[in-house]
Amino acid sequence: MLYLASQSARRRELLEQIGVRYDTIELDLPEVRAPGEPPADYVSRVAREKARAGLLKLSGVRDAIVLGGDTEVVLDDEVFGKPADADHATAMLRKLSGRTHEVISAVWLVSDGHEEHAISRTAVTFATLDATTIAAYVASGEPMGRAGAYAIQGRAAAFVCRIDGSYSGVMGLPLFETSALLRRRGLHD
Repeated sequence: MLYLASQSARRRELLEQIGVRYDTIELDLPEVRAPGEPPADYVSRVAREKARAGLLKLSGVRDAIVLGGDTEVVLDDEVFGKPADADHATAMLRKLSGRTHEVISAVWLVSDGHEEHAISRTAVTFATLDATTIAAYVASGEPMGRAGAYAIQGRAAAFVCRIDGSYSGVMGLPLFETSALLRRRGLHD
């Protein structure tokens, strides 16, 4: 049985989009980047820790397989994370305005005696955003709880003038990579 170690509505929606059956495990793990830790290593480590913590929570559940994922926005080696408040969201969007940033999404599939992962890297270019546009977007509430203070599948789609990589990875779960992992374990057609 597949378990998703995530509280993300987007990850649930994406798995459902491709017809994957699963249950969820709620976890509350700290996500802190170690000093000098490369962004991709950080994202992968957090996804792996989520999957491992989920498996630990399911100890005693026979044939449990846990999917853990993490997605972060990176610009100039800065990992943006989720904004703490409206001012923080505004600052993030100002930095992303008119620039190309990277979205790194890692997925780990963990079970007793087996671990496998995949990483998706996507370049996203934002148009130049004026202060009014940023203020209106932040006031919508959409940036809160989102890595990099935006949701590509929401209003922020209007900010994206170019994407090179995985759209679903920017949403929070790279479906191509995830499907491949699940197929190898017989969990997806």
